Parts: sequence; C-alpha cells; structure tokens
Amino acid sequence: MRSRLLKTEDYNQLAAGRDGYFLYNRNDQFIGRAIEKYGEFSGLEMDLLRQFCAPGNVVMEVGANIGAHTVGLARLVGSHGRVLAFEPQRLVFQTLCANVALNSLENVDCFWAAVGSQDGVVTVPDLNPRQEYNFGGVTLLGVQAGEQVPCLTLDRFIALPRVNVIKIDVEGMEADVLHGSEQVLRKFKPILYVENDRLEKSEALMRLIAGFGYRMYWHLPPMFNPNNFFSSSENSYGDIVSANLLCLHRDSDIRVSDFQEIVDFSFHPCRPSAPGPR
Repeated sequence: MRSRLLKTEDYNQLAAGRDGYFLYNRNDQFIGRAIEKYGEFSGLEMDLLRQFCAPGNVVMEVGANIGAHTVGLARLVGSHGRVLAFEPQRLVFQTLCANVALNSLENVDCFWAAVGSQDGVVTVPDLNPRQEYNFGGVTLLGVQAGEQVPCLTLDRFIALPRVNVIKIDVEGMEADVLHGSEQVLRKFKPILYVENDRLEKSEALMRLIAGFGYRMYWHLPPMFNPNNFFSSSENSYGDIVSANLLCLHRDSDIRVSDFQEIVDFSFHPCRPSAPGPR
C-alpha cells in the first residue's frame, strides 16, 4: 500500500494522490496544501474534464503548474493520446517534469514557456520557494523583474493531427492565449475550458470566444471537494469557487444537459449580489 505522504527536510514533499504520485511545495498556499490535505487539487474540475477527455485525445494544458491535472489528463487520453503542458515558472516547471517522470507518463510533452498572442520572451517573477505563496496565482501581467522565458503561440502546433481539448488557466492572460490560437481553434474546433475569474476582463473574453464560433457555459465548482481522495472533511476554502467557462464549438455535436448556455456576456456570477448564471 502506498504511503500517503513522504516527509522531507526541505520545501519539496511527496504525496500519493488520486491520480498518482505528486511532488509539491509545502509552502504553496493553494495547490501544494490541497495535495497535502486532500490528495488532489480542484478535484471537481477534473470530474468535468473526465467527461470530455477520451483515449487517443490530444489535450493542451496552458498553465499546467506542477501537473496536478496533467497527470490525470495523461491517464485519461492513454498511450495513444498526448498532453502538451505549458508552464513558465522555472521551479514549478521542474516539479511538473518530476511528476510526469514519477508517474512514468510517456505521453506528456512539457514546455518551459508562457503562451500568448505572439512568439517572443516574457518576464516571469523569480519567487522564493521557501516562503509561503500562492504559486498557482502568479500573473505575468506588468512584471518588471524576473527570469526571461520563451513565450509561444499555440498556432505553432497547427501541424498536430488533432487537438481535442484546450484547458487555459493563466491568471488574466486567457485572451492573449486565444489570440495566438486562432488557426488551431478554426482547424480543430476543440473543447475549451477557460478560467474566467477577472471580472473586468470577463465580457471581452466571452465575446472573443463567441467570435470563434463557440457556445459557452459557466462551470463554478467549489474548491473543496467533499469526496476528496484523502476523505478529509475539513473545508479549507469556505465558499470559494473556481469560475470557468466550458466552451463547445457550434459545429460540435456535443450537447450538455446540466448547463445553461450563457446569453448575457456582461454578467459574471462572482460579482457581488449577482443572481444565478445567465
């Protein structure tokens, strides 16, 4: 039987979670702590992705962090599928690679890179891993000092045989990623799962996605999964939810029965005093 946690003397720890083994930073306030306490991170997001990722699929994960979802996605697509995982933070990227190796995943390509509207270079904050921080909440917007890291467009991967799902979690740069993905979106019409938690950018983001021919649905999973892998009943997140868009191309024959299509792009469910999704 696998040991649940392997203690070490420094900031990197190892846990046996729902989808496999995970190296994580014990000082990471969200992803690391979630893996340590629950054996998973955003498990309810993964529950949705399990419905749309099938064996043989090609999945792009933009903002993979340490691979808390990458490992599960790789298992879903199987040996005939592929996961392309992008992460710009150097130490976080190294942990992502470690988790791919720990789980003997041969179907994952890891890229030390940001993803944006054009190829180039971006500045990524150089954070101290021995200090507490939300390493999954790092934004690249307006950064003045740090490491110079390549920035890629997803359109450079237009020669792939297929792209079935693109997951985007990039702390306010979602529109930049989509602007650099126009060829991929128009050729493959993949399912999109896009974080949309910046209220001031929400309407423009949804109008951009709609312009690519997509129908959108709010997915608001609580951060706390009561059915977490470690069966912990302690909710460390309170009422915090993730604000994401499930986006299906209008040419797709996929239909969802448990979601209501978004018709009002000015509405955001996390805005104070907002009623139900619309």
